[in-house]
Amino acid sequence: MQSYDRPETIESALAILARQSCTIIAGGTDVYPALATAQAWGKPFAAHLLDVSALPDLDRIVETEDAYRLGCRVTWTHVLEADLPNWFAALRLAAREVGGVQIQNRGTVVGNVCNASPAADGVPALLALDAQVELTSHDGQRVVPLAGFVTGNRLTDRKANELLTAVIIPKRGQTARSSFLKLGARQYLVISIVMVAGLIETDAAGRVAAARIAVGSCSEVAQRLAALESALIGQMADARLADLVDETHLAGLSPIDDPRGSATYRRTAALILVRRLLARLGQGSDTP
Repeated sequence: MQSYDRPETIESALAILARQSCTIIAGGTDVYPALATAQAWGKPFAAHLLDVSALPDLDRIVETEDAYRLGCRVTWTHVLEADLPNWFAALRLAAREVGGVQIQNRGTVVGNVCNASPAADGVPALLALDAQVELTSHDGQRVVPLAGFVTGNRLTDRKANELLTAVIIPKRGQTARSSFLKLGARQYLVISIVMVAGLIETDAAGRVAAARIAVGSCSEVAQRLAALESALIGQMADARLADLVDETHLAGLSPIDDPRGSATYRRTAALILVRRLLARLGQGSDTP
């Protein structure tokens, strides 16, 4: 028999997590369809739902001295409407691709991360922004790089007694610019075939001083392209960055065959999208 709690304080939520295993929901945009499907087919589903939608102050984007903190109730619409610097473009562009407007109004950034789908729209953009996650329990608090938090298809490093309370995005310099591209069968309300996101920073001479490039939907977990990032350092930040990309830079990806596309198609599409991304970044940041 299923049970349901909707605590109104973090302390109450952590107390529940300390004594029993829960499926945590905020917007519920992934959990409710899964629950309906399980019930329709007579399959088991999580016995206890912990709804965090009433927890105070966690629906805010807070600027600190060195970072932006997105509470676990921050929705994609919050990201789109917030006054954020231009280098947040990758995440804002990804936000426009998460379902439709209704899903963006309800679905949360943290929920997208915790669901840990290989096709999660927000994860490549957050990797490009060097995001970390804040995990809170009665035992204390820990901060983990996003790259180490999502460990596999629908798998994360969250312990049963922990609540992911925030995503933390370090501040970047004035030269930082980012972008995001998604390939799907149509423009909206579609699971991605390939996604790419990236951020570069430049020095006084206009050369790439830092780079982070991530690809999603081509592995169980979205991947940073470390070899490509290294190759970009020291290059002039213009549209010619796209010419530096070759197939060896995508060697760490492991795309699959599924109804949306073959592994070969995905790898070819990823190569093209990464080149387009770098051409955009070389020309300047996007304005979502």
